[in-house]
Amino acid sequence: MSGTTPTVTTPMSRMAALARAELTLFGRSKGTLVAALFVPLVLPVSVAATAEEMDLAGAGLTVGAVVLPAAIGFSLLFAVYSALVGAFVARREELVLKRLRTGELRDAEILAGSALPAAATGLAQSLLLAAGCMVLLDMAAPSAIHLAVLGLLLGLVMCAALAAVTASFTRTTESAQVTPMPLMLVSMMGSGMMFPLELFPDRLASFCELLPLTPVMTLVRGGFTGGLSASETLTALVTAVAWTAFAVFAVRRWFRWEPRH
Repeated sequence: MSGTTPTVTTPMSRMAALARAELTLFGRSKGTLVAALFVPLVLPVSVAATAEEMDLAGAGLTVGAVVLPAAIGFSLLFAVYSALVGAFVARREELVLKRLRTGELRDAEILAGSALPAAATGLAQSLLLAAGCMVLLDMAAPSAIHLAVLGLLLGLVMCAALAAVTASFTRTTESAQVTPMPLMLVSMMGSGMMFPLELFPDRLASFCELLPLTPVMTLVRGGFTGGLSASETLTALVTAVAWTAFAVFAVRRWFRWEPRH
């Protein structure tokens, strides 16, 4: 009597299957789709209008050097961070995460697989926005593309991890529309998206350099302008890795897999 050969799965295959299921659910949420896909495309227009009124030349900047990193930052905040907070909370409240933990998937695989569609959306959107900014704002090719790529990848991982942290302290799917707002507002105002840090007072700029998304914006801008020194690059990398490591630790320590009773 011949036996049935057991199906062998790998972490990548398990995460891919989960990502496909999550992508289907992502596509059914119209509110999430609008916020993730269209808001990051609209906000850079307002940044461009504001940047034209600033004294950028005195800071050694151009409109493109302000708008392009900001556009990528908006994509990270809306398409990745905010979207994932809602997804993690919704799956937890629907007991999806609890059921997934009873199968082959490990905890890290569940979170990574669930984050893949949003991360892929953020990546594709960032590349599209970067290309659009280069064409519309007549920007030269990036002089240090490796820094821009590194900043974008760090931003994707960091925002996914921070989303899981925020979801840990979010009680309901309704409150998931509110709890991401503090980090989003602080990042937009203080991480060089709406206003370049070069225009801030020195003490305030030094504080804002420690915010989570600031090193990502610094690396992306430096990748296109080539204006980052070795020490500035190292500082940005250390800050970004430190925030990512803290977020991963916080997820391992506080992430909730079941609804609060």
